Amino acid sequence: MRKFLNAKFIIGAFCMTLVIVLAVFGNFITPYGPQEQDLLSSLQPPRFDETRYYLGTDHLGRDILARMVSGARVSLLIAASIVVLSGVFGVLFGSLSGYWGGIRDIVLQKVVETFWAFPPILLALAILAFFGQSLMNIIFALSIQRWIPYSRIARAQALVLRNREFVAASQVMGGGASWIITRHILPNLLAAAIVIATFSMATAILAEASLSFLGLGVPPEIPTWGGMLAEGRSYVVGAWWIAVFPGLGIFVTVLGLNLLGDWLRDLLDPKGSLNLR
Repeated sequence: MRKFLNAKFIIGAFCMTLVIVLAVFGNFITPYGPQEQDLLSSLQPPRFDETRYYLGTDHLGRDILARMVSGARVSLLIAASIVVLSGVFGVLFGSLSGYWGGIRDIVLQKVVETFWAFPPILLALAILAFFGQSLMNIIFALSIQRWIPYSRIARAQALVLRNREFVAASQVMGGGASWIITRHILPNLLAAAIVIATFSMATAILAEASLSFLGLGVPPEIPTWGGMLAEGRSYVVGAWWIAVFPGLGIFVTVLGLNLLGDWLRDLLDPKGSLNLR
C-alpha cells in the first residue's frame, strides 16, 4: 500500500476519477441535453435553484454542465483511441526495427525521421483541411505522429533485449522472429508503453482542444471543451463561466494524467532509464 500513499498518485487519481465520473454519470445530474437551447435563459450564471443550471448557460441558453459532460466523453474517447492506435503501431514498428537491425533498421528509422520533421499541429491542420472535420479524421490526424515516441523507446529496448540470454536460447531452440518478438520483446516493453501512453493521453487532449479552439476539431455540432473555450472568449468579461469551466476541465484532466504518468514512471522505472520528455 505504500506505493499508493504518494501525492502524485492520490492527486492524479482524484482528478481522473472526477473526470470519468463526470463523463459517465453526468447525465444524472443535469436534465438538459448538450444542444438543448433556451434563449430566454441565455447567459445565466451558475445557480443552485429549481432551474438546475449548476454551471450556468451560454449565449444560446445551453446548459454548461451538460456540454461539459459531452466534452469529457469526446476528450476521453479521442485520447484513448489515439493512444491505442499510435501505441500498437509504434511499439510494433520500433520492436521490428530494433530486433532486425542492419539496413532494415536504418530504412525504418529514416521513415521515423521523415514523420518527425513535420510540426505536429501544422500536420494535423493540413490533414483536417484536406479530409474535412470528423471524429475519425481528428483521431487519424493526431495519431499520425504520436506513434514515434513509442517506436523510439521500443527500438531502444529491443536493441538491448535481442542480445539477452533468453532471446539467444529461444533462437537456439528454433524460435523465429515473430515468436521472439511476441513472446519475449513485446512483454518486456509493456511497462514503458504504459508510461508513454499516460503522457500521450494528456498531450492528445491538449491537441484536440487546440484544434477545436481553432475551429478545425470535431464537427461544431459535437460539444468539446476546446470549442466551448472558443465560444466563451467573446463573453469572458460578462459571462466568465462559459470559458472558465471548460478550461478547468482541460486543466484537471491534463494535470491528473501527468501526475499519474510521473507516478507510473517512478514505480515501473526506478532507475530512470526512460527519457520520455
